[in-house]
Amino acid sequence: MIERVEYAGWPNCYRLSDGRIEIVATSDVGPRIVRLSFVGDRNLFGGLEEEMGLTGGDEWRLYGGHRLWHSPEAMPRSYYPDNEPVDVKTEGDVLTLTPPLERTTGIQKIMRVALVSGHFEVTHTLRNEGLWTIQLAPWALSVMALRSVAIVPQPQAPDPTALLPNRSITLWPYTDMADPRWHWGTKFVTLCQDPSRGPTKFGISATDGWCACWNDGQVFIKRFEYQPGAAYPDNGCTVECYANERFLELETLGPLVWLEPGASVTHVERWYIFSDVECEVTDEASIEAALTPLLEQTK
Repeated sequence: MIERVEYAGWPNCYRLSDGRIEIVATSDVGPRIVRLSFVGDRNLFGGLEEEMGLTGGDEWRLYGGHRLWHSPEAMPRSYYPDNEPVDVKTEGDVLTLTPPLERTTGIQKIMRVALVSGHFEVTHTLRNEGLWTIQLAPWALSVMALRSVAIVPQPQAPDPTALLPNRSITLWPYTDMADPRWHWGTKFVTLCQDPSRGPTKFGISATDGWCACWNDGQVFIKRFEYQPGAAYPDNGCTVECYANERFLELETLGPLVWLEPGASVTHVERWYIFSDVECEVTDEASIEAALTPLLEQTK
């Protein structure tokens, strides 16, 4: 069911729910999905309270929640201000959000959210409305709440005697591998958001097609399609995680493409949330025991 609601100071929002789970998207700016939760429960997404409800202006704002960008990241291209009203179409349990064309890039963004069998399917589309072919990759970023913990699987070698590398890990200049927020395990990499610490980021060629976030017993799983042999941004990253003192971002990326004028590219995430999940996020055995049965439900 879709209903129009006010949320976080934005008067024109849309709530999509099956009575158990819900998302809220605002049409006042964006496209932004600003809430993901069990009905009546806390928001798994985070954001900046001082920006909630704001509209207009020429500066880019984080706002919070889930957004669509195009990679590789660049200034000012990536930071196009999405502060204008968004066109909304509703049909059954499908919500389609279309912002105005990015005038400086010629890129048209479209975000489609469908409620399907107890989970959300989010389709991210980039269409080139410019005059020249451009290279980009769709980039889906979810701002998670304080003290969230990102969990990213590392590719496992099917043959321990294999001679070629099976993963790449990308680090940003401000990332300290000795930072205690990180746990570099055998099967997983985890990043814990800490309100006392500043920026850190990593990316990885996560070939299993999923990543997750744990927060006080609730788990958010993103599923996406990994395309073997495709070129991915940032030295081959399919998943990236960023954290600072105010939030954590759980990000997935599609392959790099040369997008001709009039052509489109899509990247689909499937979202699942679970409650009452006990997990020690610095212990790999605990993570595996907690997530394995949940991942089975999302196949």
